[in-house]
Amino acid sequence: MKVGFIGLGIMGRPMAGHLIAAGHELYVHDFDAASVADIVSDGATACDSNRAVAVAADVIITMVPDTPDVEAALFGEDGVAEGLSPGSIVVDMSSISPTETSRIAARINDLGCAYLDAPVSGGDVGAINAALTIMVGGPQETFELVRPLFEAMGKTVTLIGTRNGDGQVAKVSNQIIVGITVQAVAEALMFASKAGADPAVVREALMGGAAGSMILDLHGQRMLDHDFEPKFRAELQQKDLNIAMQTARELGVYLPAASAAHNIYNSVSAQGWAKDDHTSVVRILEAAANHRLGGSAIHGDQKDET
Repeated sequence: MKVGFIGLGIMGRPMAGHLIAAGHELYVHDFDAASVADIVSDGATACDSNRAVAVAADVIITMVPDTPDVEAALFGEDGVAEGLSPGSIVVDMSSISPTETSRIAARINDLGCAYLDAPVSGGDVGAINAALTIMVGGPQETFELVRPLFEAMGKTVTLIGTRNGDGQVAKVSNQIIVGITVQAVAEALMFASKAGADPAVVREALMGGAAGSMILDLHGQRMLDHDFEPKFRAELQQKDLNIAMQTARELGVYLPAASAAHNIYNSVSAQGWAKDDHTSVVRILEAAANHRLGGSAIHGDQKDET
């Protein structure tokens, strides 16, 4: 297929690379010239605008941070909408508002084009290994046309429903679980550490029981290592939980645990760690307990480092 890809970040770059590896003709645009040059070296064609991507491709994929970014990529100056032809397919793989997704899809449909929302889960590891979980909302016929692209990037591909926005509903549900669980792992490890047990040994023991999970495994280890290099930025988890809370208010749904997780990610951002990994929630708990995970009391400059 002739595929356009807009957004070559931590997730987008490897996803786009898998499309090239699968034999598709790829046209790309991103504000980061280094990312563009990198994928061009793998065989992609660089375009000077989002509009140019849409002119060149039959299927246009967006993978950008937030709802306003999707709107800008599609409907801004030199945006995708200006370059679409009737019959083109727009696939948004970002994680954005389900409500706004429905409105965006309607605008694309009015141009005679099809739209799928297809957010992903699996982080950078899933993106690199083509093992993402892809949750899709939109018409069955369009889904079947695009399925080969999804299968090149992911391991689990599910059409959640035929309404645009259904994929985003599933992704918000995913992020509620992830946000709460990351906080739960941080709290459990901090509790064990402050109580005098070795949190690394506690984590190993818990991995064999009902508390075992990917988050306890991967994210728990990052917390123990104090490795906050961004695999999934805290500001994105904060954004996703903000979408969850906004949508819950629209639906009249009470989400007490998600609300608590949202608050701690707000604290992470307030401390200046928004660009760090979302496992930075443990640093908030360390500061509150005056205790470094697996260590001792935090004093003076150590608090700044935490």
